[in-house]
Amino acid sequence: MIYMGRDKVENEELIKYAWPQDVWFHVDKLSSAHVYIRMTDGMTFETIPEALLTDCAQLVKANSIEGNKKDNLTVIFTPADNLKKTGDMAVGQVSFHNDKRVKRVHVAKRENPIVNRLNKTKVERVVDHEQEKVDRIKAESVVRRAAAAEKKKADLELSRQREAEKAARSYDSLFNVEEDEDDFQPRKTGRELEEDFM
Repeated sequence: MIYMGRDKVENEELIKYAWPQDVWFHVDKLSSAHVYIRMTDGMTFETIPEALLTDCAQLVKANSIEGNKKDNLTVIFTPADNLKKTGDMAVGQVSFHNDKRVKRVHVAKRENPIVNRLNKTKVERVVDHEQEKVDRIKAESVVRRAAAAEKKKADLELSRQREAEKAARSYDSLFNVEEDEDDFQPRKTGRELEEDFM
């Protein structure tokens, strides 16, 4: 899913409520819309498909007043958790925690077929980013608790297996013969045993 802010106020909302697995796109050194992709399970920042990178780069370029008119632009992108926002920054403005996590993609010119395809599939809606964040945290919490419970169960089973193996290797149980009812009778002497034998 791709999110895009229409103006600096929406861009600010997207910065504030971005998920850690989101990737942020922007035209380098020019004003433009903030575009985010919400990566699916199994996708990482390093494995974003080339076609998706191209789509996002074209979308950012097309939604930059100055950048849309220029060719040979650079679009930067980075994980959303690398975005740094301080109180003295203007609305919609960001910097980075780590510049090494910022990647660049070159956009030679506007590709109208890509931009038109993206505009045809565009859905404008009001998104409650705060509620989405709460729902995401709840869902992640359920998954973490289930994983922790499964690990605890596996650890308990492993502990029982180790105890059973330890007991099987131990000599302590070697001489623990279950007592018979005859053991409660007085023991016979050697002479009594001989007489019983004959």
